[in-house]
Amino acid sequence: MRTIKTVEIFTDGACSGNPGPGGYGVVLRFGSVEKELSGGDSATTNNRMELLGVITGLSALKEPCKVILTTDSKYVVDSVTKGWVYGWKKKGWIKSDKKPALNVDLWEQLLPLLEKHDVTFNWVKGHAGHPENERCDRLAVEQRDIHAG
Repeated sequence: MRTIKTVEIFTDGACSGNPGPGGYGVVLRFGSVEKELSGGDSATTNNRMELLGVITGLSALKEPCKVILTTDSKYVVDSVTKGWVYGWKKKGWIKSDKKPALNVDLWEQLLPLLEKHDVTFNWVKGHAGHPENERCDRLAVEQRDIHAG
């Protein structure tokens, strides 16, 4: 029987204006091996970039893993850990305030990844000196600036 791997994923998103040009940064760590991923869009929102960072990190895993996912996005962490996203989905992507949920396309990509992997979310305060969060922020800002063109 194979042991399930434990992987650390750190993510961050950045956006100028909301909407505006944005980017995300991801650092994956398995033991001493690290990989950086990043991307962006010329017309997006900060929450979309935060979500895309998480999706990109989880999508990079080739097999089911135990994941410790660290992000400064309360939107992502609370939506999943407090179960909001599952309620929105059950109600046809309508929130408790009867308004449509945002970023449904991305949530529909994320939910199957959360089923595949055993993910523990770890929220950290942004811009507070957390080394990997700062590194992800640099990657995200670099992509934001590229997409600001």
